[in-house]
Amino acid sequence: MTAVRQDAWSAEDDLILAEITLRHIREGSTQLAAFEEVGEKIGRTSAACGFRWNSCVRKSYEDAIGIAKSQRQKRSYLKKQPASRGAQVAGLVLGDLEEDYSRSEGMSENSLSIDAVIRFLRQWKGTFQEAGRQLKMLERDLREKEDELAELRVENERLSKEVNLAQSDYRVVNDDYKALIQIMDRARRLAFLNEEDEEKTRFKMDANGNLERIE
Repeated sequence: MTAVRQDAWSAEDDLILAEITLRHIREGSTQLAAFEEVGEKIGRTSAACGFRWNSCVRKSYEDAIGIAKSQRQKRSYLKKQPASRGAQVAGLVLGDLEEDYSRSEGMSENSLSIDAVIRFLRQWKGTFQEAGRQLKMLERDLREKEDELAELRVENERLSKEVNLAQSDYRVVNDDYKALIQIMDRARRLAFLNEEDEEKTRFKMDANGNLERIE
């Protein structure tokens, strides 16, 4: 089983990916087949090759892709023509095919190997710098969130103490209020009993019919 690479893509890997993918496009094959071939050649998964092509490499080969698609259309057109007519149009189309093919092959060998590497390095540098800036922003946001969380924890602890103190004060006041109500109720009952006793024993009638106060 071939080991799957996990290291960063090199400029050579990108060139292999571009050349094989463009060949599959010219020949009317699928990009999936191209990615599988590239994966077997450089030791990566086809999914990784497809992601690399669509996210980074494809942008640098738009012109070459257009030429490869044109060649694919011409090849498909020739295959659909009858044998006799195909022989007649072969001379007209073959020249264009050879011209396009030489242009694409020339680009893949020299200009692509240099220009593509330069573009790739510039794009990689910009991507790396942007990633660095985003990382710094995320680290700053994380520190701010951590500080905010620490402040919220302190505030929550303070409020919890105040709530506990208020609950304790409420229980004390409530107990005092209940005790005061009980005292007032007992005092009211005693006063009512005293009034009844005073009304019963305060006066009495003498022999002449007069009320006499009893001390």
